Amino acid sequence: MATLCRPSVSVPEHVITMEETLELARRRHTDHPQLPLALRLIENTGVRTRHIVQPIEQTLEHPGFEDRNKVYEREAKSRVPAVIQRALDDAELLTTDIDVIIYVSCTGFMMPSLTAWLINEMGFDSTTRQIPIAQLGCAAGGAAINRAHDFCTAYPEANALIVACEFCSLCYQPTDIGVGSLLSNGLFGDGIAAAVVRGRGGTGVRLERNGSYLIPKTEEWIMYDVKATG
Repeated sequence: MATLCRPSVSVPEHVITMEETLELARRRHTDHPQLPLALRLIENTGVRTRHIVQPIEQTLEHPGFEDRNKVYEREAKSRVPAVIQRALDDAELLTTDIDVIIYVSCTGFMMPSLTAWLINEMGFDSTTRQIPIAQLGCAAGGAAINRAHDFCTAYPEANALIVACEFCSLCYQPTDIGVGSLLSNGLFGDGIAAAVVRGRGGTGVRLERNGSYLIPKTEEWIMYDVKATG
């Protein structure tokens, strides 16, 4: 039976508090007709602090999609390997023991995926399978566990590495002032997580079965409105 081993988690060093978020919203959207509602929604999230990859002053500048995507790639390459190494250590495995890397992210774009760079940089075997998942948003972590479980069910001696890297602050759009966007700006932060699913052995959560269910007609509940700025 497959086992989900202890995850490794890392967040960036730059921090913004709830109070700072609310004050920024008041200052930048003074005339917004639904500002009181947005402030109340942000406060009710209960998210006291968030970590971001850049100081908030840089985050608010928005130099353009190209520059932001360069930040995504730079920060991912700088931060992800250490998180992976801790996950491997917790699972008592080496890079050469991994058969598939499942990488989930929807806040930046790389082609080839970061998985190719990781295989070369960290010494994973060249035959390691790669499964980048880019368009499942908040559900991607759960989907990654499902795919890792599927893989280890099909190949019982295999080991799957899951990596999630999201820099939500790089998706900030100064001109998008819808209530939903204001709420997102006060809810999401940046972070990286990694975990190993072992087909045999290991300590952690036993995975017996998995599944997926899409509530009909809910695509618009959380979605990207992609524009020239990102």
